[in-house]
Amino acid sequence: MPSPEIGTLSGPSLPSNGDAEQGLLAACILDQTGETTSLCAESGLLAEHFYSPNHQFIYSALLDLQREGEPADEILLAEKLSQRDQLGEVGGHAALATLTSRIETPAHAPFWLEIVREKQTLRQCIRVAHDIIDRANKQEGDLGAFLGEIEKDVFELSQDRASDAAKRFREPVTSAEEQINRLLAGEDAAGVKTGYPDLDNLTNGLSPTEMIVLAARPSVGKTTLAMNIVENIVLSPAVQDDPPSVLVFSLEMSAVSLAMRLICGRAEVNQSDLQRGFAPRDAQTKLAATAREFRQAPIWVDDSGGLTIHQLRAKARRTHSRQPLSLIVVDYLQLIGTDSRIQSREAGVADISRGLKAMAKELNVPVIVLSQLNRESDKDGREPRLSDLRESGSIEQDADIVMLLAKDKSASDVREMDGPNASSEDGEDFETIKLILAKQRNGPTGNLQLAFRRQFTRFTSMHGGSRMN
Repeated sequence: MPSPEIGTLSGPSLPSNGDAEQGLLAACILDQTGETTSLCAESGLLAEHFYSPNHQFIYSALLDLQREGEPADEILLAEKLSQRDQLGEVGGHAALATLTSRIETPAHAPFWLEIVREKQTLRQCIRVAHDIIDRANKQEGDLGAFLGEIEKDVFELSQDRASDAAKRFREPVTSAEEQINRLLAGEDAAGVKTGYPDLDNLTNGLSPTEMIVLAARPSVGKTTLAMNIVENIVLSPAVQDDPPSVLVFSLEMSAVSLAMRLICGRAEVNQSDLQRGFAPRDAQTKLAATAREFRQAPIWVDDSGGLTIHQLRAKARRTHSRQPLSLIVVDYLQLIGTDSRIQSREAGVADISRGLKAMAKELNVPVIVLSQLNRESDKDGREPRLSDLRESGSIEQDADIVMLLAKDKSASDVREMDGPNASSEDGEDFETIKLILAKQRNGPTGNLQLAFRRQFTRFTSMHGGSRMN
């Protein structure tokens, strides 16, 4: 923000360091390789990040010279400033000569750059604080939404995003090229693996910033599948030295109920038998061992009821700032509250959907959002489709991936499972569930089958275990 506007605020002088600003500008002029100016530009430093208006003029001219492929020497810099009628404003040729005489080498430029950015961030803090005071004095309407906006502003400051500048396209191009090279070298894709090989083959994992919708009619297993994915991610032997952290918003089930389901499922103990007090000794041993696994797992659970989208995003921000997250799960979308000023439920769901997608982008993590399907999907014995997403087409629009769960009517209602997932020599009954990958913004769609082991409330792959090795 330009200093004259900030300077209208009353109170003590605003944070700045003129020596660091001058040293950085002198380094840009003396470094004829252009690397110092490139360093500043690539860090996101803008002209308005300098406190002195004269320094803003000089830095802006330096950026123009760099874009034009011209060296940033005193003569060309003076000419550029003269073309803008700013040479006299900065003090003329003499001021530029004095500026470059202040240092002998640009080697300290990174340190001066850090100081300039730090002071700019402090000034931005003051601006945000004054803005909050002004908005608070005029605030009417939903207090939760207002508090969420404040927390977002402060969070962006802590993430050094105050400039809000668009990044040069070469940055994402470089990242894309690195990912291409990893894939060509046979390395894993950057996405978080779900632990279900068929699904991972279709999606290449769950990528940062993606909103993944998992939808089904009640009692088909959307919560179970989402939590099995969480389990596969955090308890994978491949990441045991540094397991990724996951945040779960459980708006329907209590955290204790969720823990009971996970422990019994992984230990392969029938929860109904356990609730009747029946568990063989070997089952008790497995339950204790599994509880220890989950106790140490980096899973965060928030089972607060009645959260609005603003409150949910604020909680996610706070958790992410304490412990960087690799995945967020929201169970489920239709239970999230809306702004009281929004009249229709469809508009409210659209607002929630946009907020969840924005959260995925803001925190740079994949977000799995559970959602209900409407009753139309039960009619005529047909498979569910995208139009069955309940209450709003905006969910389909915002989502990067949409997965629909349905009972596989082409398979027998109950089949027998053999092999590594069987719990007895006689095999184990399981139900075939179809997972329909109905939308994938950056990849193919398709169908796959999962085995739902209902007695353990657990999904596994049809061809073998779902846990990652």
